[in-house]
Amino acid sequence: MNMTSTQKQKCHTIIHSSALAAGAGNISPVPGTGLAADTLALTSMAVGLATVFGADLSKEAARALAFSAIKNTTLKQPVKVISKELSKIIPWLGQLVSPAVSIGLVEAAGWTMAEEMAQRTQEVK
Repeated sequence: MNMTSTQKQKCHTIIHSSALAAGAGNISPVPGTGLAADTLALTSMAVGLATVFGADLSKEAARALAFSAIKNTTLKQPVKVISKELSKIIPWLGQLVSPAVSIGLVEAAGWTMAEEMAQRTQEVK
């Protein structure tokens, strides 16, 4: 990772707060609402991370990054994503499992995004 300690700290704050927001949005027992919460958290996280590295993302570009992150995460960890949504069918279990899985997925996607942005910043210099 080619980040300064200040950039790492800012990324840490942005990623963790976004992951917690996604986790809170996944408490809903309705299947599918978690994906909307994850997308919103990842979109705002992408905008925040871009500012850390001096980039300016439009909402459309941030949304595209969020969808890309969700797609990549789903392809890398399909069992987690599917079980997260299916767990909502079981009362109370889904409200415990889904937020925890979502937090982990958003964290992983966030650090991947941060690393890619840091690398792009280094390539530009």
